[in-house]
Amino acid sequence: MCRNIKTLHNFNPPATEDEIQAASLQFVRKLSGFNAPSKANEEAFRLAIEEVTAAARKLLDSLVTNAPAKDREVELQRAKARSVKRFGKA
Repeated sequence: MCRNIKTLHNFNPPATEDEIQAASLQFVRKLSGFNAPSKANEEAFRLAIEEVTAAARKLLDSLVTNAPAKDREVELQRAKARSVKRFGKA
């Protein structure tokens, strides 16, 4: 189940469709309480993911910022350093 959904705005390079869809999947899983839907709920689950993906893409495309874009590699290294500090291993 989803523990967190990563920030997708203001990164260089910008978020990919796969990243947006993955975040949308996590969001729908969190809202529904299902990691995978039953056969009866499969279509509603799929449609929700598509709609959330479209809404997320629209949001990301319309956001404006004056802050410089964050570098994905730098942020990844920072996250790894926080993990080592918190858990003692990479």
